[in-house]
Amino acid sequence: MDIFDKVAKRMGPIGQHQSWAHGYFSFPKLEGEIAPHMNFNGKEHLVWSLNNYLGLANHPEVRKADEQGAAEFGMAYPMGARMMSGNSKYHEQLEQDLASFVGKEDAFLLNFGYQGMVSIIDALLDRNDVVVYDGESHACILDGLRLHMGKRFVYKHNSVEDARKQLQRATKLAEQTGGGILLITEGVFGMSGAQGKLKELIDLKKEFDFRLLIDDAHGFGTMGPTGAGTHEAQNCIDGVDVYFATFAKSMAGIGAFVASTKQLTDYFRYNMRSQTFAKALPMPMVIGLIKRLELLKNNPELREKLWTVALALQNGLRERGFDIGVTDTVVTPVFLKGELLEATALTRDLRENYGIFCSIVVYPVIPKGHIELRLIPTAVHTLDDVQRTLDAFSEVAEKLQSGYYQQNKFSSAE
Repeated sequence: MDIFDKVAKRMGPIGQHQSWAHGYFSFPKLEGEIAPHMNFNGKEHLVWSLNNYLGLANHPEVRKADEQGAAEFGMAYPMGARMMSGNSKYHEQLEQDLASFVGKEDAFLLNFGYQGMVSIIDALLDRNDVVVYDGESHACILDGLRLHMGKRFVYKHNSVEDARKQLQRATKLAEQTGGGILLITEGVFGMSGAQGKLKELIDLKKEFDFRLLIDDAHGFGTMGPTGAGTHEAQNCIDGVDVYFATFAKSMAGIGAFVASTKQLTDYFRYNMRSQTFAKALPMPMVIGLIKRLELLKNNPELREKLWTVALALQNGLRERGFDIGVTDTVVTPVFLKGELLEATALTRDLRENYGIFCSIVVYPVIPKGHIELRLIPTAVHTLDDVQRTLDAFSEVAEKLQSGYYQQNKFSSAE
């Protein structure tokens, strides 16, 4: 079979009906925060699909720091990898600030979150090591595990008891290979909003010898008394051996970091291939991230506003009979039942007739016959935005239940 034919076959129906995803945003030129009201294909929309939890994307102080960094260094510096000519005092300052904030000895900057997690796993493990991981781990974790030449065991999502069973299997195998055991989970699962059961998993260290790596992309900046992360929220900072988070969500930036002991972090500096052979983060972004972290730490009202919006949205959805699962974080999923064409029609209806843009998840990410709409609240959403969204969701849910979207009125691109 021709390789193009194989690709077309793998795409299946979703490749033919993804019209909800196409279009172009334009962003308003504002002196203050980036509002969640934006133009999409020339029309104003309320957007619930922004990586800007704390509203820092267009914060005046952030814009000033970004501008000063670009004015002083341009976008090219530093022109090399960190191990060669690409290091600076600003990179090191950001690492020190991050490590202190999340309660670890040291931190190492990564150019990208997805690539960073893949490379962390690759650097930590050899063929003799065994991995135990949550069944709903993010794609970056799964891709990292594809590089692992040793054995891996998956446990049922957030099931501590099944994790125990898989650790038993991993322990027997590690005793034979002479390797170690790494357990991987997420602080906040980005699709469901559920917290990983960090404290319970750490308790398993009393029975088994393993290290714990968590991906806290959605927890960093949103969880815990100071926003330091899900491990702070669950009061188990010391039990997390390797902490990973991105700048994309709460910091509205580019890049990521990994934090651990000084010894392990130094090991990462010289053994993470995706960083060793890559140009360092640009100076304007690093300088801007220092300011973002400062604002995150010193302005708790941003996190309070985020949670006010998130809880108003989640409570309103529950009151109207929507299934939002088990989320206990700001991530807000809405679970509906319907086929792919109905999902497409519903999403286009929300976008074109209600002016609401949100992420949609369908098969094969979730089972056939199910639809997930994922809403990401931010500190720049308002309670009026919440009310508008609740009213729109109530109307489209009635249409879905009545069979209206089976007519497929909105499923083909204009």
